[in-house]
Order: sequence, then C-alpha cells, then structure tokens
Amino acid sequence: MALAPSLYALFALALALRLGTVALSRRHERRLRARGAVELGAETSLLLALLHALIYLACLLEGLARGAHPDATSYAGMTLYALSMLALAVVVRRLGPLWTVKLLVLPDHPVRRDWLFRFVRHPNYVLNLVPELIGLNLAFHAWTTLAVLGPLYLAVLIVRILQEERAHRTMAGASDQGAGGAT
Repeated sequence: MALAPSLYALFALALALRLGTVALSRRHERRLRARGAVELGAETSLLLALLHALIYLACLLEGLARGAHPDATSYAGMTLYALSMLALAVVVRRLGPLWTVKLLVLPDHPVRRDWLFRFVRHPNYVLNLVPELIGLNLAFHAWTTLAVLGPLYLAVLIVRILQEERAHRTMAGASDQGAGGAT
C-alpha cells in the first residue's frame, strides 16, 4: 500500500527537526563538558535515543503497511506534533546552552525555577517528547507501534525523570550550601 505524500513530508520534516535538535544538543554538550559537566544516566540516554529512533522508523513502516492517508486522526496527530515542536522551541530557548538530550550536570549547575519549570516539572518530556511521539503515531495510524513501543518508551522516560529528580535534589542541596546557584 502507498503512503500519502503529505505523510512522507511530515516524516521528512520530523526527521530533519529531530536531527537538527540532536546537532544542537551535541554543540551544547561539547561546551558543557569543556566547563566540567559530567553525564549522569548515560545508559538511559542511549536507550531513549534508540527507542526514539525506533518509534520514528516503526511509525513510517506501519504507516506504509496500512497505506495511511490523512484523516481526522492524522490531522489531530499532526497538530499534536506541531504543538510539541513549539513546546520544544520554548524549552530550548528557556534553557539555552544548558539544553541537551543527555543529562549533563555542571559543578555549579543552575537550577531553573522560572515560570515554565514551576508550571510543568519536566516540560521537555511532558510538553515535547510524549506529545511528539503520540502525534506521529496518530498521524501514521501506527497503533501497534503505540501499543508496543509507547509503554516501553514511557518506562525508560520515567527512569530518566527519576535520575533528573535525584540530580535536582543534589544541585538544590549544593545551592543551599553556597556551592551553586538557581536561576
């Protein structure tokens, strides 16, 4: 079965945007490491990256197998995906050079406490990653991908969130003792 051209275009755009964010993350990572940042949860980062790529590929393949064409569900998925990319842009802008796809911590790492991070505890995950992947699954009618890989991705994402929470507690404790600062 053939996939609708608009879904090929969506996939190409999504892939280009994701590769662009990975390139930006790598630039930020090099600068953070030069300032003494250490990576926490490297295995989790790798697993998230592999699952993310696998979900993209599985959405495309399942969409091809189903001969997916845009309908109300696809348009809802495309809208959710677009909103997730807007959220990503806001998160990247708010974090600036601290934003990476890895969990990197500076010796004097600032803890973000501005409006976005008070409103949503982990905006990159809650407002970007989860809606992005759900949106793509909806757009491509990738129900099997969503049912099989979605829970697995969420389980690994929960591990990442717990790792970040531990890091935040450590940074907040250091900040209370004068070793770091919150922004």
